[in-house]
Amino acid sequence: MPTNTVSREMTDPRAPRPGMEWIAAGEYVMGSDRHYREEAPAHRESVDGFWIDRGPVTNAQFRIFAEETGYVTQAEIAPDAAQYPGADPALLVPASVVFVKPAGRVDLRNFLNWWAFVPGASWRHPAGPESSLVGLDEHPVVHVGFEDATAYARWIGKELPTEVEWEYAARGGLDNAEYAWGDALHPEGRPMANTWQGEFPYENLLTDGFETTSPVGTFPPNGWGLYDMIGNVWEWTADWYAPGHQKPEGESCCGGLDQRTARERSYDPCVALPIPRKVIKGGSFLCAPNYCRRYRPAARMAQAIDTSTCHLGFRCVMREP
Repeated sequence: MPTNTVSREMTDPRAPRPGMEWIAAGEYVMGSDRHYREEAPAHRESVDGFWIDRGPVTNAQFRIFAEETGYVTQAEIAPDAAQYPGADPALLVPASVVFVKPAGRVDLRNFLNWWAFVPGASWRHPAGPESSLVGLDEHPVVHVGFEDATAYARWIGKELPTEVEWEYAARGGLDNAEYAWGDALHPEGRPMANTWQGEFPYENLLTDGFETTSPVGTFPPNGWGLYDMIGNVWEWTADWYAPGHQKPEGESCCGGLDQRTARERSYDPCVALPIPRKVIKGGSFLCAPNYCRRYRPAARMAQAIDTSTCHLGFRCVMREP
């Protein structure tokens, strides 16, 4: 157990936790009826109080975990061929998914025009085997799968947030606002998060100053003192994905299902080798006005639990005993 682990036996659940903010219990309107279908329907949710990291976990923080425990991430291990029948053996190597900017306009219906499966890419080598973490200590760790994020959270004495908790925290007290800071994407022309400016995926104007990830805390915090809840990197949540907030009669949204049923509903039937999926939130440096306008608290996507990418990280929470 790390020396900086926060004890769960503290008598006052609201006593300060280093690097975290207390989010008081409350209610809010979750989701949106104005954007992507999976965000609907907008509905009220209640949340118990909890602590959440001020920013996503950084490379420096994850390095301590890896060095103290000897942990090896999913991207650093060759996939088990038995779990991927019929897969190309050339793809069954340690690898992760990396964004590769095309030279010009491409068909936005085919994500393979900008995503590449890169052998040797990992949290230690975010752009590929020749890259390193030099100068990136305070950037969010990326190329971490769901299992990796969960392992870190468990080691540090925390957990991953639920989708309800994450969105509530991201809104920062601005119920029904479009963004975590209000209703204008760039108030007075000022970038409020690390997202894509220009025409995705080939033209990045770098108005915000960053081509890829940015150091945690570069942009203003939301109303509750939380950084990078929007943009920079997507973040894992603990919840299995379902295509929308609809629920059968008599079930509560976001957590009313038993885990087995929720997991079964998370599969994508259109994928040849279906893998269960978790909800990710927040958008990333690749979200753009012309593609993936998911730099909003209500936005959500599905992510296969065995897949890591160059724009996906996480942060942790602690709940009252």
